[in-house]
Amino acid sequence: MHMRLSSLSPASTSRRARRPRNALLAPSDRPATTLVVGLATIVFMISVGLALRAAPIDADLSRAMNGWHVDGVGMVTALVYDLFSPIPAIILTVIVTGLIWALTGRVALAVAFAGTIALTWIPAEIVKIAVDRPRPDATLLPHPVANMPVDPSYPSGHVVFVTALAVTVIVMLRGSRWHRPAIVLGTFLVALVAVSVAVIGVHYPSDALASVLWVLGVFPAARIIWTRMTMPLVPFLREVPPPAPVESVPGPRRRGDV
Repeated sequence: MHMRLSSLSPASTSRRARRPRNALLAPSDRPATTLVVGLATIVFMISVGLALRAAPIDADLSRAMNGWHVDGVGMVTALVYDLFSPIPAIILTVIVTGLIWALTGRVALAVAFAGTIALTWIPAEIVKIAVDRPRPDATLLPHPVANMPVDPSYPSGHVVFVTALAVTVIVMLRGSRWHRPAIVLGTFLVALVAVSVAVIGVHYPSDALASVLWVLGVFPAARIIWTRMTMPLVPFLREVPPPAPVESVPGPRRRGDV
């Protein structure tokens, strides 16, 4: 006797079908348009980066902001910069991913969270290498850091990460009572990191601004590619949407119908 076994048991599928669809996993209304916008954002950001490399129009603003890199402001901005460096950022992502899994019991949602952040963040690092904009000249800054990073400046990986983190959390919490607090806290955190990298002098202000614009344009496409095109290839990461209610269609009455 030949029997074909499904990769998902009926009980497992039923439990997943009863779960409300989280906005991070929801389908996009216009997926093709979202993907085109994401690609256009990448092309635009590369073009802007190459222009800024040739003409650093915000060099004077960079020097002026670095003038604040003293006393308490200097200590806070340096701490913020260290907290969102690559290794702490990866550790933070892993911790939050684990918390999402533990609190919701939904491995797909946890994987969607981590993967969407990564797919928004990593391409920015590739663009950084392609554009190859030098860091601000430490010899022209009033209060430079002791060890200026040697990798390219545009865009800021710190700002891309924290913006991707904030946007992902905001989308994930849509429809809950935590959505508005997430918007306020996320906006504050993005602004804090963006100002910090400019104040300590490791990035031009335009690097920070471009990083925020990058996430706003690339994140929706990254979410589609990861959650709607990649994750469904793995059976246990598929979340079955709740079945649509079936409306009864009126038909001719038969004798005996009440």
